[in-house]
Amino acid sequence: MSSPRHAPAGPGPYRVLVRDLPTRKEIAVGGPFVAAVIAGLPMREALGRPAEDADAGGGVLDVELDADGTHVFARGTMRGHLVVACGRCVGPARIDIDEPVMVTFVPPHEVPADPDAPPAEAPHGAAGKGRKAKPKASAPEPADDASDDLSGTEIAADDLDVFPYDGEIVDLEPLIREHFVLAVPYAPLCRDDCKGLCPQCGVDRNVEACACEPPPDPRFAALKGLKLPS
Repeated sequence: MSSPRHAPAGPGPYRVLVRDLPTRKEIAVGGPFVAAVIAGLPMREALGRPAEDADAGGGVLDVELDADGTHVFARGTMRGHLVVACGRCVGPARIDIDEPVMVTFVPPHEVPADPDAPPAEAPHGAAGKGRKAKPKASAPEPADDASDDLSGTEIAADDLDVFPYDGEIVDLEPLIREHFVLAVPYAPLCRDDCKGLCPQCGVDRNVEACACEPPPDPRFAALKGLKLPS
């Protein structure tokens, strides 16, 4: 007696079958996904939040995908937010994301090499980081029924991101990950007028005042014991 046959698994929430193009994809991501993406970043680790933090952030990637030969074009927006530590008070700082997206997925051998990376051969079909490049094909015009939010976005060709794909499945997860990682600024702030921590007692000066006086300027330390003639 033959064993029952199971239907093949679907491509997953972040993947799109090329045979289904053209199509529109709206992908929502939650806190645990964002927490995993930005885990290990210094300004995230400073918060001391759990690994699967539901409040780490979230967002929605809304893109239209179309194919032209071996190239797949994704155009739309990435909106969301993430939470990292403030660079002054180490409290939670919310970083909002509202970025246009124009990405070209190409066969792996067409992805521009990273000049700073050591030579390595990526496995066929593996999704990788995006590269800034000018694709060989031109991105198709959006369909007539495209929404105003997507059709109103203009991006220079030199700013296109290029990602690899295996010819059958387009994986959007690396694109989403890249947007969250690149959204973290060098010195995030919880608010522009954050007073930060007292460098002497460590109190959060946004919450309470302290009696600490500013430390003396070390440049004048040599003059401290100087006695002037009367």
